[in-house]
Amino acid sequence: MSAPVTVVRFNLVEPGATPASLSDRYKAALEMAAYADDRGMTTVQTEEHHGAANNWLPSPFAFAGAVFGATRKIAVTVSAIIGPLHDPLRLAEDIAVLDLLSGGRLVTVAGIGYRPEEYALFDVDWKRRGRLQDELLETLLKAWTGEEFEYRGRTVRITPRPFSDPHPLLLVGGSSEAAARRAARLGLPFFPSAHLPELEAYYKERLVEYGTRGWTMMPAAVTPLLHLAEDPDRAWAEHGGHFLHEARTYASWQSSGIRSAVRSGATTVDELRAEGVYRIVTPDECLALGLDSYVLHPLSGGMPVDEGWRGMHLFCENVLPRLRGR
Repeated sequence: MSAPVTVVRFNLVEPGATPASLSDRYKAALEMAAYADDRGMTTVQTEEHHGAANNWLPSPFAFAGAVFGATRKIAVTVSAIIGPLHDPLRLAEDIAVLDLLSGGRLVTVAGIGYRPEEYALFDVDWKRRGRLQDELLETLLKAWTGEEFEYRGRTVRITPRPFSDPHPLLLVGGSSEAAARRAARLGLPFFPSAHLPELEAYYKERLVEYGTRGWTMMPAAVTPLLHLAEDPDRAWAEHGGHFLHEARTYASWQSSGIRSAVRSGATTVDELRAEGVYRIVTPDECLALGLDSYVLHPLSGGMPVDEGWRGMHLFCENVLPRLRGR
Protein backbone atom coordinates (compact mmCIF):
# COMPACT_ATOMS: atom_id res chain seq x y z
CA MET A 1 0.00 0.00 0.00
CA SER A 2 1.43 3.38 -1.00
CA ALA A 3 1.86 6.12 1.57
CA PRO A 4 -0.84 8.80 1.67
CA VAL A 5 -0.36 12.13 -0.06
CA THR A 6 0.55 14.84 2.45
CA VAL A 7 -0.23 18.45 1.62
CA VAL A 8 0.41 21.77 3.32
CA ARG A 9 -1.91 24.50 2.09
CA PHE A 10 -1.17 28.23 2.10
CA ASN A 11 -3.41 31.08 0.98
CA LEU A 12 -1.74 33.67 3.26
CA VAL A 13 -5.02 35.16 4.48
CA GLU A 14 -4.66 37.64 7.34
CA PRO A 15 -7.58 39.98 8.07
CA GLY A 16 -6.40 43.40 9.21
CA ALA A 17 -2.77 42.67 8.41
CA THR A 18 -0.09 45.30 8.43
CA PRO A 19 2.63 45.12 5.76
CA ALA A 20 5.05 43.95 8.47
CA SER A 21 2.77 41.22 9.82
CA LEU A 22 1.96 39.97 6.33
CA SER A 23 5.66 39.89 5.44
CA ASP A 24 6.27 37.79 8.56
CA ARG A 25 3.45 35.43 7.50
CA TYR A 26 4.91 35.01 4.02
CA LYS A 27 8.35 34.27 5.45
CA ALA A 28 6.85 31.76 7.89
CA ALA A 29 5.05 30.00 5.03
CA LEU A 30 8.36 29.59 3.19
CA GLU A 31 10.02 28.25 6.34
CA MET A 32 7.13 25.82 6.81
CA ALA A 33 7.44 24.72 3.18
CA ALA A 34 11.17 24.07 3.67
CA TYR A 35 10.43 22.14 6.88
CA ALA A 36 7.72 20.09 5.13
CA ASP A 37 10.14 19.34 2.29
CA ASP A 38 12.85 18.27 4.70
CA ARG A 39 10.43 15.93 6.51
CA GLY A 40 9.22 14.37 3.25
CA MET A 41 5.75 15.87 2.77
CA THR A 42 4.42 15.58 -0.76
CA THR A 43 2.98 18.91 -1.83
CA VAL A 44 2.59 22.61 -1.09
CA GLN A 45 -0.81 23.77 -2.35
CA THR A 46 -1.67 27.38 -3.03
CA GLU A 47 -4.32 29.30 -4.93
CA GLU A 48 -5.35 32.61 -6.50
CA HIS A 49 -7.90 35.27 -5.52
CA HIS A 50 -7.88 39.01 -6.13
CA GLY A 51 -8.96 42.12 -4.29
CA ALA A 52 -9.89 40.26 -1.11
CA ALA A 53 -10.11 42.42 2.01
CA ASN A 54 -8.39 39.68 4.04
CA ASN A 55 -5.29 39.66 1.78
CA TRP A 56 -5.92 36.30 0.09
CA LEU A 57 -2.86 35.46 -2.04
CA PRO A 58 -3.25 36.98 -5.53
CA SER A 59 0.05 35.84 -7.06
CA PRO A 60 0.52 32.08 -6.67
CA PHE A 61 3.34 31.73 -9.21
CA ALA A 62 5.51 34.30 -7.45
CA PHE A 63 4.91 32.38 -4.22
CA ALA A 64 5.65 29.06 -5.98
CA GLY A 65 8.98 30.43 -7.20
CA ALA A 66 9.95 31.36 -3.65
CA VAL A 67 8.96 27.88 -2.43
CA PHE A 68 11.07 26.24 -5.12
CA GLY A 69 14.03 28.35 -4.07
CA ALA A 70 13.63 27.18 -0.48
CA THR A 71 13.06 23.46 -1.19
CA ARG A 72 14.53 20.51 -3.05
CA LYS A 73 11.85 17.86 -3.66
CA ILE A 74 8.36 19.00 -2.69
CA ALA A 75 5.84 19.73 -5.47
CA VAL A 76 3.82 22.96 -5.64
CA THR A 77 0.25 22.66 -6.86
CA VAL A 78 -1.46 25.91 -7.83
CA SER A 79 -5.10 24.96 -7.41
CA ALA A 80 -6.44 26.84 -9.08
CA ILE A 81 -5.44 29.73 -11.26
CA ILE A 82 -8.22 31.85 -12.76
CA GLY A 83 -7.21 31.20 -16.35
CA PRO A 84 -8.95 34.02 -18.22
CA LEU A 85 -7.28 36.65 -16.02
CA HIS A 86 -3.84 35.67 -17.34
CA ASP A 87 -2.13 36.75 -20.54
CA PRO A 88 -1.58 33.41 -22.33
CA LEU A 89 1.91 34.14 -23.67
CA ARG A 90 3.23 35.56 -20.40
CA LEU A 91 1.74 32.65 -18.47
CA ALA A 92 3.42 30.18 -20.83
CA GLU A 93 6.75 31.89 -20.11
CA ASP A 94 6.20 32.06 -16.33
CA ILE A 95 5.26 28.38 -16.04
CA ALA A 96 8.17 27.33 -18.29
CA VAL A 97 10.63 29.24 -16.10
CA LEU A 98 9.20 27.77 -12.89
CA ASP A 99 9.28 24.31 -14.44
CA LEU A 100 12.96 24.76 -15.32
CA LEU A 101 13.83 26.21 -11.91
CA SER A 102 12.12 23.39 -10.06
CA GLY A 103 13.04 20.48 -12.30
CA GLY A 104 9.39 19.74 -13.04
CA ARG A 105 7.82 20.21 -9.59
CA LEU A 106 5.04 22.64 -10.61
CA VAL A 107 1.45 21.43 -11.04
CA THR A 108 -1.02 23.97 -12.43
CA VAL A 109 -4.79 23.55 -12.23
CA ALA A 110 -6.57 26.01 -14.52
CA GLY A 111 -10.11 26.99 -13.58
CA ILE A 112 -12.27 29.92 -14.65
CA GLY A 113 -13.19 31.19 -11.19
CA TYR A 114 -16.61 32.15 -9.86
CA ARG A 115 -16.28 35.81 -8.79
CA PRO A 116 -17.36 38.37 -11.41
CA GLU A 117 -15.72 41.11 -9.34
CA GLU A 118 -12.30 39.57 -10.03
CA TYR A 119 -12.96 39.84 -13.76
CA ALA A 120 -14.11 43.43 -13.30
CA LEU A 121 -10.90 44.26 -11.42
CA PHE A 122 -8.84 43.31 -14.48
CA ASP A 123 -11.41 44.54 -17.03
CA VAL A 124 -11.93 41.04 -18.44
CA ASP A 125 -15.36 40.19 -19.88
CA TRP A 126 -17.06 37.68 -17.56
CA LYS A 127 -19.31 36.50 -20.40
CA ARG A 128 -16.29 35.49 -22.50
CA ARG A 129 -14.63 33.41 -19.78
CA GLY A 130 -15.23 30.08 -21.52
CA ARG A 131 -13.74 31.23 -24.82
CA LEU A 132 -10.83 32.90 -23.04
CA GLN A 133 -10.12 29.70 -21.12
CA ASP A 134 -10.11 27.70 -24.37
CA GLU A 135 -7.65 30.17 -25.90
CA LEU A 136 -5.42 30.09 -22.81
CA LEU A 137 -5.13 26.31 -22.67
CA GLU A 138 -4.63 25.91 -26.40
CA THR A 139 -1.96 28.64 -26.37
CA LEU A 140 -0.04 27.09 -23.48
CA LEU A 141 0.15 23.73 -25.22
CA LYS A 142 1.39 25.29 -28.47
CA ALA A 143 3.81 27.67 -26.74
CA TRP A 144 5.57 24.93 -24.80
CA THR A 145 6.56 23.10 -28.02
CA GLY A 146 9.09 25.86 -28.72
CA GLU A 147 7.78 26.04 -32.29
CA GLU A 148 6.14 28.94 -34.10
CA PHE A 149 2.33 29.11 -34.03
CA GLU A 150 -0.49 31.46 -34.92
CA TYR A 151 -1.77 33.62 -32.08
CA ARG A 152 -4.38 36.35 -32.52
CA GLY A 153 -3.54 36.77 -36.18
CA ARG A 154 0.24 36.77 -35.96
CA THR A 155 3.06 34.24 -35.81
CA VAL A 156 4.76 33.90 -32.43
CA ARG A 157 7.30 31.66 -30.72
CA ILE A 158 7.85 31.30 -26.98
CA THR A 159 11.17 30.45 -25.35
CA PRO A 160 12.56 28.82 -23.31
CA ARG A 161 11.03 25.38 -23.60
CA PRO A 162 10.03 23.89 -20.24
CA PHE A 163 11.94 21.15 -18.43
CA SER A 164 9.02 18.68 -18.41
CA ASP A 165 8.31 16.56 -21.47
CA PRO A 166 6.01 17.00 -23.28
CA HIS A 167 5.02 19.95 -21.07
CA PRO A 168 4.52 20.98 -17.42
CA LEU A 169 1.66 19.22 -15.67
CA LEU A 170 -1.51 21.15 -16.51
CA LEU A 171 -4.96 20.10 -15.35
CA VAL A 172 -8.36 21.58 -16.14
CA GLY A 173 -10.29 22.32 -12.96
CA GLY A 174 -13.99 22.83 -12.42
CA SER A 175 -17.32 21.33 -11.42
CA SER A 176 -19.19 21.69 -14.74
CA GLU A 177 -19.67 19.55 -17.81
CA ALA A 178 -18.14 22.38 -19.84
CA ALA A 179 -14.89 22.04 -17.87
CA ALA A 180 -14.91 18.26 -18.33
CA ARG A 181 -15.48 18.65 -22.08
CA ARG A 182 -12.69 21.22 -22.34
CA ALA A 183 -10.24 18.86 -20.62
CA ALA A 184 -11.23 15.90 -22.77
CA ARG A 185 -11.07 17.83 -26.04
CA LEU A 186 -7.51 18.95 -25.30
CA GLY A 187 -6.40 15.61 -23.87
CA LEU A 188 -5.64 17.21 -20.50
CA PRO A 189 -6.25 15.63 -17.10
CA PHE A 190 -9.35 16.77 -15.23
CA PHE A 191 -9.43 18.10 -11.67
CA PRO A 192 -13.03 18.20 -10.36
CA SER A 193 -13.38 20.74 -7.58
CA ALA A 194 -15.25 18.23 -5.39
CA HIS A 195 -15.92 14.49 -5.24
CA LEU A 196 -18.09 14.19 -8.34
CA PRO A 197 -18.05 10.63 -9.72
CA GLU A 198 -20.76 11.41 -12.26
CA LEU A 199 -18.66 14.22 -13.71
CA GLU A 200 -15.63 11.93 -13.87
CA ALA A 201 -17.74 9.43 -15.84
CA TYR A 202 -18.85 12.22 -18.19
CA TYR A 203 -15.22 13.21 -18.73
CA LYS A 204 -14.26 9.64 -19.59
CA GLU A 205 -17.11 9.45 -22.11
CA ARG A 206 -15.88 12.64 -23.76
CA LEU A 207 -12.33 11.23 -23.97
CA VAL A 208 -13.73 8.39 -26.06
CA GLU A 209 -15.76 10.82 -28.14
CA TYR A 210 -12.75 13.05 -28.88
CA GLY A 211 -10.27 10.15 -29.22
CA THR A 212 -7.97 11.66 -26.60
CA ARG A 213 -6.32 10.36 -23.45
CA GLY A 214 -6.56 11.73 -19.94
CA TRP A 215 -7.05 10.95 -16.28
CA THR A 216 -8.79 12.40 -13.26
CA MET A 217 -7.36 13.81 -10.03
CA MET A 218 -10.46 14.01 -7.85
CA PRO A 219 -10.77 14.92 -4.17
CA ALA A 220 -11.89 12.09 -1.92
CA ALA A 221 -15.45 12.09 -0.62
CA VAL A 222 -14.04 13.32 2.70
CA THR A 223 -11.19 15.85 2.44
CA PRO A 224 -11.00 17.73 5.75
CA LEU A 225 -8.64 20.63 6.30
CA LEU A 226 -6.54 19.67 9.30
CA HIS A 227 -4.81 21.37 12.17
CA LEU A 228 -3.07 19.36 14.88
CA ALA A 229 -3.13 20.14 18.58
CA GLU A 230 -2.49 18.26 21.82
CA ASP A 231 -5.74 19.75 23.19
CA PRO A 232 -8.31 20.25 20.39
CA ASP A 233 -10.84 21.82 22.79
CA ARG A 234 -8.35 24.53 23.70
CA ALA A 235 -7.37 25.04 20.08
CA TRP A 236 -10.98 25.38 18.93
CA ALA A 237 -11.67 27.87 21.73
CA GLU A 238 -8.60 29.98 20.98
CA HIS A 239 -8.31 29.66 17.21
CA GLY A 240 -11.62 28.40 15.83
CA GLY A 241 -12.47 31.94 14.76
CA HIS A 242 -9.68 31.84 12.18
CA PHE A 243 -11.15 28.76 10.53
CA LEU A 244 -14.61 30.31 10.66
CA HIS A 245 -13.36 33.51 9.02
CA GLU A 246 -11.97 31.56 6.07
CA ALA A 247 -15.05 29.33 5.80
CA ARG A 248 -17.42 32.31 5.82
CA THR A 249 -15.30 34.20 3.27
CA TYR A 250 -15.17 31.21 0.94
CA ALA A 251 -18.90 30.52 1.30
CA SER A 252 -19.75 34.16 0.54
CA TRP A 253 -18.00 33.87 -2.83
CA GLN A 254 -19.71 30.72 -4.02
CA SER A 255 -23.09 30.65 -5.71
CA SER A 256 -25.40 27.68 -5.23
CA GLY A 257 -24.18 26.13 -8.48
CA ILE A 258 -20.55 25.94 -7.37
CA ARG A 259 -19.41 22.64 -5.89
CA SER A 260 -16.31 22.55 -3.74
CA ALA A 261 -14.58 19.96 -1.59
CA VAL A 262 -14.25 22.51 1.23
CA ARG A 263 -17.64 24.21 1.08
CA SER A 264 -18.97 25.09 4.51
CA GLY A 265 -22.39 26.26 5.64
CA ALA A 266 -21.35 27.00 9.21
CA THR A 267 -22.07 30.39 10.80
CA THR A 268 -20.54 29.73 14.25
CA VAL A 269 -17.41 28.01 15.52
CA ASP A 270 -19.52 25.27 17.12
CA GLU A 271 -21.29 24.62 13.81
CA LEU A 272 -17.97 24.56 12.00
CA ARG A 273 -16.54 22.04 14.46
CA ALA A 274 -19.60 19.79 14.14
CA GLU A 275 -19.57 20.01 10.34
CA GLY A 276 -16.14 18.41 9.90
CA VAL A 277 -14.83 20.40 6.92
CA TYR A 278 -12.19 21.88 9.23
CA ARG A 279 -10.86 19.54 11.93
CA ILE A 280 -8.51 20.03 14.85
CA VAL A 281 -7.18 16.65 15.89
CA THR A 282 -4.52 15.10 18.09
CA PRO A 283 -1.74 13.11 16.41
CA ASP A 284 -3.44 9.82 17.33
CA GLU A 285 -6.80 11.06 16.03
CA CYS A 286 -5.12 12.23 12.83
CA LEU A 287 -3.58 8.82 12.24
CA ALA A 288 -6.92 7.13 12.93
CA LEU A 289 -8.61 9.09 10.14
CA GLY A 290 -7.12 6.67 7.63
CA LEU A 291 -7.19 9.15 4.75
CA ASP A 292 -5.67 8.86 1.29
CA SER A 293 -4.52 12.46 1.57
CA TYR A 294 -3.84 14.64 4.60
CA VAL A 295 -4.21 18.39 4.03
CA LEU A 296 -2.69 20.60 6.71
CA HIS A 297 -3.76 24.25 6.84
CA PRO A 298 -1.39 25.74 9.41
CA LEU A 299 -1.99 29.46 8.74
CA SER A 300 -5.73 29.29 8.03
CA GLY A 301 -7.70 32.50 8.25
CA GLY A 302 -4.94 34.46 9.96
CA MET A 303 -3.92 31.74 12.41
CA PRO A 304 -1.02 32.94 14.59
CA VAL A 305 2.28 31.75 13.15
CA ASP A 306 3.34 30.13 16.44
CA GLU A 307 0.16 28.04 16.53
CA GLY A 308 0.67 27.05 12.90
CA TRP A 309 4.16 25.83 13.75
CA ARG A 310 2.86 23.78 16.68
CA GLY A 311 0.50 21.98 14.33
CA MET A 312 3.19 21.43 11.70
CA HIS A 313 5.59 19.96 14.27
CA LEU A 314 2.95 17.62 15.69
CA PHE A 315 2.13 16.27 12.25
CA CYS A 316 5.65 15.92 10.90
CA GLU A 317 7.17 14.49 14.08
CA ASN A 318 4.29 12.38 15.43
CA VAL A 319 2.10 11.42 12.46
CA LEU A 320 4.18 11.40 9.26
CA PRO A 321 6.68 8.71 10.37
CA ARG A 322 3.80 6.44 11.42
CA LEU A 323 1.97 6.96 8.12
CA ARG A 324 5.08 5.73 6.29
CA GLY A 325 5.32 2.71 8.57
CA ARG A 326 1.86 1.39 7.73
